[in-house]
Amino acid sequence: MSDQRAQGRTPANHPIPSPQPPSGSTADEDSSRPVLQARGLVRTYGKVVALDHADFELMPREVLGVIGDNGAGKSTLIKCLSGAETPTRGQILLEGTPVHFGSPMEARAAGIETVYQNLAVCPALDIASNLYLGREIRRAGILGTLLRMLDHGAMRRESERLLTDLGLLTIQNMRQAVETLSGGQRQGVAVARAAAFGSRVLIMDEPTAALGVREGGRVLQLIRDVRDRGLPVILISHDIPHLFEVADRVHIMRLGKRVAVISPKVHSMTDAVAIMTGAVRPEEIGAGAPPPA
Repeated sequence: MSDQRAQGRTPANHPIPSPQPPSGSTADEDSSRPVLQARGLVRTYGKVVALDHADFELMPREVLGVIGDNGAGKSTLIKCLSGAETPTRGQILLEGTPVHFGSPMEARAAGIETVYQNLAVCPALDIASNLYLGREIRRAGILGTLLRMLDHGAMRRESERLLTDLGLLTIQNMRQAVETLSGGQRQGVAVARAAAFGSRVLIMDEPTAALGVREGGRVLQLIRDVRDRGLPVILISHDIPHLFEVADRVHIMRLGKRVAVISPKVHSMTDAVAIMTGAVRPEEIGAGAPPPA
């Protein structure tokens, strides 16, 4: 592991901080300004247009659902926001400041964490090692600086505190290998890792896919808990009932564009599917995309 990756980590004897408003901003300004915003994003692959001047806004302390039919551009949009893809044209703003992510590592450094559908966990490693993967805490003094010995005890203690905060009380042994956990518990470990180090935005791609009813419900509660801690969440899912259960707003994409943003409190799942498939125009049912910021 390089020295660069070993620097700048959260000390184990300090709690991982909750997201805070930017310095110099008031509470009203912070609540009305998007945390993450995209304006006119275009992403082409040769002659294929995956994003066609797509807009996006994620507000503070909300769960924003993202839905769309296959090929609608939602995966490409999320890849651009998380640094996995570079948009051909357009602008991305983080808390009002234009940003350019050349890689997922740059997005992570800016406070944007992503939980992918395949979880990206190492099954053979224990829970604490997975939570601190790539951010391992070294022992103090010469043992850490020269010999690069890891402080496994500190990582296990901090991991246990974090999982307890997120309500994952069924995981009690931090030495337990991830491959021995259930699907819902593995998802919980991935969410806990992202929530621990994501200071601004958490992106979740199909978090309940291939999970049972009980485990899916546990993951949905985890999403609510993360939001209640102050971290806004982008939730991409084909499971519209699950999405409507936790989302504050729903961003609907079609043919590479945002066609509407609706509220589950006002519109039904039938409305969302109708807009997504083009069966109705958003304005016919009182829905529409917000005006440009």
